[in-house]
Amino acid sequence: MSRFLDHAATSPMRQVAVEAWIEHAGKLNPGGQYSAGRKARSVLDDARELIASLLGADPVEVIFTASGTESDNLAIRGLYEAGSSNRVISTPVEHPAVLETIKSLGLIGADIELLPVGSDGRVDDYEPLAKPAALATCMWANNETGAIMPLHEIIERASASGTPVHVDAVQAVGHLPVDFHQLGATTLAASAHKFGGPRGSGLLLARRSPAPAAVLHGGGQERGIRPGTIDVAGAAATAAALAEAVGELEAEQLRIAQLRDDLLAGIVAQVDNVLVHTTQPALPGHLHLSFPGAEGDSLIMLLDHAGIEASTGSACASGVNRASHVLLAAGVSEHDARGAVRFTLGRTSTRADVDAVLAVIAEVATRARLAGMAG
Repeated sequence: MSRFLDHAATSPMRQVAVEAWIEHAGKLNPGGQYSAGRKARSVLDDARELIASLLGADPVEVIFTASGTESDNLAIRGLYEAGSSNRVISTPVEHPAVLETIKSLGLIGADIELLPVGSDGRVDDYEPLAKPAALATCMWANNETGAIMPLHEIIERASASGTPVHVDAVQAVGHLPVDFHQLGATTLAASAHKFGGPRGSGLLLARRSPAPAAVLHGGGQERGIRPGTIDVAGAAATAAALAEAVGELEAEQLRIAQLRDDLLAGIVAQVDNVLVHTTQPALPGHLHLSFPGAEGDSLIMLLDHAGIEASTGSACASGVNRASHVLLAAGVSEHDARGAVRFTLGRTSTRADVDAVLAVIAEVATRARLAGMAG
């Protein structure tokens, strides 16, 4: 039996989402003016209104997309094109959905400035926000370490200079309380499968003004920001999953954080020289560690052989383990960063999952260290 500890990558689909998807999978185009179209539109409107109420937004501010990555792209490129400045402010620890989009803007003339982060991976210098920019973008919580960023400070300073703010909240929505209006951001991205919704469904919250300019063109659906026929079943399943996630959020935060803390205590008690990259405040289910002297890939393969499904939390290309850009930005050496493993717990995680890791982690670390580092 495999033990799944990679909830930051994806979370098993909730039964309420499966049922909502099946119920509405046969719905037709919600743009149709005939009876079947109106029925589909009614389901879509209900999903939009429920999501808005759960996330502190107005229904018109809820835009359905196909992924968190698409939402990030639409917001960042759209706000840049809508702005009058060529400055773009971000951080060096963003998810590739943001970092690669920012890099693409640099190719067309954007002046990109990254806010420095401290040894905990959180922004610790806000000076660049004092000057106006086309946009500033910062994640709510880091996908690797789980670190919660000082968003309120960033948004307050950016707003004072008239800079719109996009928030990549893919790791936060469904796991932390979210109130879009209270937050004060301009746009916010989320992904349904991170909180038990269907893969292939995303959300973008976008204020009426300033709104992202259209970077896709077509029939004008979703305020013209995301044109194309909407997946009604996906929207309904997303709303159902989010409602259940928000309803159990407080209790699950406590339960999952306790499991995470027990996992951490058990690992450091058994294994020498473990670097802990997850520091508070952080998401309740994240635990990012390094085992210096071992390759992350070796650790993951050995864990997988033992029935433990985890990840390195870093990019892998051509079979070569690369040091996490998040850890490098926080000042971790490349040698130590290459030995990183990310355990992330979630809704389906149990004490048995933690015990399964603790039963094998000492042997896994020893064997991976004996294998050594790749050249």
